[in-house]
Amino acid sequence: MTQLDVMPRGADTVNGVAGGEGGDGDVRGKGLGKGSVGLVGSAVIGISTVAPVYCLTSTLGSTAGEVGVQMPAVFLAGFLPMLLVAFAYRELNKAVPDCGTSFTWTVKAFGPRVGWMCGWGLVIATIIVLSNLAGVATSYFWLLAGQITGNDAIAALDDDKPVHIVTCLTLIAAATAISYRGMTATKGVQYTLVGLQLAVLSIFVAMAFQKASAGTFDTGAFDTGVHFSWQWMNPFAVESMGAFTAGLSLSIFMYWGWDTCLTANEETIGSAKTPGRASLIAMVVLVGSYLATGIAAQMAVGSGTSGLGLGNPETSGNVFAALAGPVMGPLLGILLFVAVLASAAASLQTTFIPVARTVLAMSTYEALPASYAKVHPRFKTPGRATVMAGVATGVFYTVMSLVSENVLTDTIFALGLMICFYYSLTAFACAWYFRRELRDSVRDLFFKGVFPVLGGLLLACVFCKTLTDMWNPSYGSGSTVLGVGSVFIIGVGLLALGLVVMLVTERRSPAFFRGEVLTKSTPALVVED
Repeated sequence: MTQLDVMPRGADTVNGVAGGEGGDGDVRGKGLGKGSVGLVGSAVIGISTVAPVYCLTSTLGSTAGEVGVQMPAVFLAGFLPMLLVAFAYRELNKAVPDCGTSFTWTVKAFGPRVGWMCGWGLVIATIIVLSNLAGVATSYFWLLAGQITGNDAIAALDDDKPVHIVTCLTLIAAATAISYRGMTATKGVQYTLVGLQLAVLSIFVAMAFQKASAGTFDTGAFDTGVHFSWQWMNPFAVESMGAFTAGLSLSIFMYWGWDTCLTANEETIGSAKTPGRASLIAMVVLVGSYLATGIAAQMAVGSGTSGLGLGNPETSGNVFAALAGPVMGPLLGILLFVAVLASAAASLQTTFIPVARTVLAMSTYEALPASYAKVHPRFKTPGRATVMAGVATGVFYTVMSLVSENVLTDTIFALGLMICFYYSLTAFACAWYFRRELRDSVRDLFFKGVFPVLGGLLLACVFCKTLTDMWNPSYGSGSTVLGVGSVFIIGVGLLALGLVVMLVTERRSPAFFRGEVLTKSTPALVVED
């Protein structure tokens, strides 16, 4: 069978790559809508997937509870491995601009089985995030409705499990429908939602700095504000390695999703270069937002465990709900609720991009059933893969909610394991794929070798430390299974499930696992834009 025999009908390929911008000869075009997104649009989609306002409200307090005033230092520490891994993504995308990203690249570096498990890690992590985003968006929908109407009974509807689940499924269906209609529809929605998030976050930061300088919270029950110190930027001042690792795991989660810029590479103008540049822009915007918000909030209310302190366990899971009124006032405070809802809703919609396109790529290369390789003839999107992701998210969230809220919480805690797993594999794949080019120049040595390996090692260390911490029943919700922490059971269980699914798939698609479809290879000549 020649290569042309296995190309999807209608695929526009040059050297095996849609758009002809470089890559290995066995990389296939998939029929996605080319040129749908530019540099700014790609960066906006990356920021939207991360959902900065949602991440801050859900992890700002938890991080402060773990590391205290060293929270800004931990934000920087979490940014470092992500930046190093981003260099790996950029270099791999230049050589192989394929929407399968981590899956495709690790297959070409380490072979089909390692690559399949890397793709599985990305898909499972995304399904978990989608379900969590839908849950947060649902909660803020009813909370905002209660704030606007001044009716506590409406806000309390979120505690009604049937109402909560039905609302959540409705939001998932809406996000699926928008993603189904293509990148153009996605981009238009995201400009508005991301702009709203960053604008409201800027107002919050400015008002928090103003309240901190005025000493508004320095009396009575709110005596928690602290003066800025450069010591906050010192990660070595964290009291224990366990606390630092826990904070770092949360920080890494706060950056997850920037790689969506790369997953949309086949639909981006200048697919070999633009996605990598967009991902770096997104990372800079994110770290700047996190540092400014963390420092401003800490100066205003401190990291204590009482009153408005960020480390207060009663409010740490949703910091902005506690600080919206005190910092921004009752009227502007509503904007912060709107921003959190917009953040979760925007990310819910764009997070379908990586999972659907990874499934599309895996199906195109015969690592999953062929039905998921179908692209909608009008919208040029992986329609069936997108619908599958929506259904899987709805089923997952419904089942977890009905089983136990503890199980849902522990599943989210297990997410860090999946993220470190596939990011570190991708980073190592970069160094191995380009191993014959590392001596060509100093730039190649660092950007294709040293930086990716260092980033991969850092994430691998976090993976191993998190794995050992998960064994302790006190990790997560505190629930256990036969004396072992539930988070460990869920995290390891999901990876083990991937092995089982891979073995079943291997029996049905032996050609891929024999390395006949997508082969291990050495670097290919990259055709410049």
